[in-house]
Amino acid sequence: MSDLMDKIKNLREMTGAGFLDCKLALKENDHNLEKSIDFLRKKGLVKASKKSMREAKEGAVGLYLNDKKTVMLEINAETDFATKNEIFLDFFDKIGNIALSLENIENLSVDDFLKSKHEDKILSDYFTDIIAKIGENIVLKKIITINKEDNSEFFSYTHNSYKKNIGKICVLLKANVEKNNEESAIFGKNLCMHIAASKPLAFDKKDLDPKIVEREKNVQKESILATKKPDNIVEKILNGKMEKFYSEVTFLNQPFILDTDKKVRDVIDNFSKNNNFSILNYKIFILGEE
Repeated sequence: MSDLMDKIKNLREMTGAGFLDCKLALKENDHNLEKSIDFLRKKGLVKASKKSMREAKEGAVGLYLNDKKTVMLEINAETDFATKNEIFLDFFDKIGNIALSLENIENLSVDDFLKSKHEDKILSDYFTDIIAKIGENIVLKKIITINKEDNSEFFSYTHNSYKKNIGKICVLLKANVEKNNEESAIFGKNLCMHIAASKPLAFDKKDLDPKIVEREKNVQKESILATKKPDNIVEKILNGKMEKFYSEVTFLNQPFILDTDKKVRDVIDNFSKNNNFSILNYKIFILGEE
């Protein structure tokens, strides 16, 4: 048994194949390592496993929605060339639509999602197949699900798109809407376009990570103190600089991209007077960002 375990270990190190695959390969080939490697190569397991050790830096983000929920995901590849390939884009669509069809995946990690089954096939096997087909490492980096509530509507926008719903930036906005008409649809999409262009860090001031606020405050204060201003002036200048910071990084306080004289908050309030439009949540996926 010890000799078999040593050979399995060696074969795994040489090929990157799984324990059970290596065990089967040795069994089918009289424990001969070279023949076992050939056995695994013929099955495509060595090729895929070796590629899976390379870093995937390119890829795309996408969103898929129906009348109950939206799925947003990022799938990485190694090169931009592969990303633009119809095979990759069709695969992306397949995974996105599978995710949309599955129940109870809201709180699943990427690893747990890949263990899910679709048509009696584990989802991770779909990735093994596409790796062998394209010849690059293909990785699911992240996936989230946003459920729809009564009276809520989804609005979305994809920037630098490869297809309608796949690109380098995807934005989803969920809002309570009294009048779900063309005017609301256009307004919702415009807000999504604003988010894609301005990339807010948070919805409002109170939603910002306190660590980000504290770091910015310290940087600005040290910069002001270096000018030798009186303490009362320092605080006044600091408050002004922090307000400018909030207007740059919080959604409601940013200048609206289609009318920069107005804040997003004011634009929404004005539209809501006749449409009762209130934002519940938004999500932005940017390729390569956490």
